[in-house]
Amino acid sequence: MGKWTMRAVVLLVMLAAGWWGLQKLPPQYNPFALLTLDEPPTVVTRYKLHQLANHPQECMALLAQARERGMISWRAQADSTGECPLTRVVRVTRFGNVSLSSSFLASCPLAVRSAMFIHRVAPKVMQTQGSALVRIDHVGSYACRNIYHRAQGRRSEHATADALDISGFRFADGQRITVEKGWRGAGSSSRALRMLFKESCAFYGNALGPEYNAAHAGHFHLGVNWFGLCH
Repeated sequence: MGKWTMRAVVLLVMLAAGWWGLQKLPPQYNPFALLTLDEPPTVVTRYKLHQLANHPQECMALLAQARERGMISWRAQADSTGECPLTRVVRVTRFGNVSLSSSFLASCPLAVRSAMFIHRVAPKVMQTQGSALVRIDHVGSYACRNIYHRAQGRRSEHATADALDISGFRFADGQRITVEKGWRGAGSSSRALRMLFKESCAFYGNALGPEYNAAHAGHFHLGVNWFGLCH
């Protein structure tokens, strides 16, 4: 067997071993495995979430699975034209047992990320508050505007329904916590908000809260763009 043949055999063996090893990895550590709705939010999971924007059919298949499992309720929306056109968006009406202050428009990646986020944090926030999360208050998702409402500059994520601004949370026992009043407070409300924000960072491309700037003092901006931006 010649030198080059031997090297080729060694390379093939190494590639085969690497592929075999990948098959043994849990999906949250395997970048080649399809994204699943129950994946713990590892860096690999975040990479796969980031790629959803480039794979609309895979994204819609996941969103359909999430609806079948009761993680999210949504209905399809017709594409729209105009200054800020929308394609492949849905109207989200609730997340399982968690209702919304109002329905909102969402791109498929935003809807999938949000379903996974709420599905994961609802049990955790119950431990903090001692009561089930029953409603999310928000101040909108889609708005045809530039960032910070400036006359000039790049479009906001809201112009493509790629971001949701959450302002508060309500619980079965009547508790209501708001980002504006609870973030800098003391006690369980502040702990719950900070836990929720920290968890959101693992599911969204960018998560901006009260520590980011004054414009976000009263809400969490949860968007799909970027990768791991958390402030």
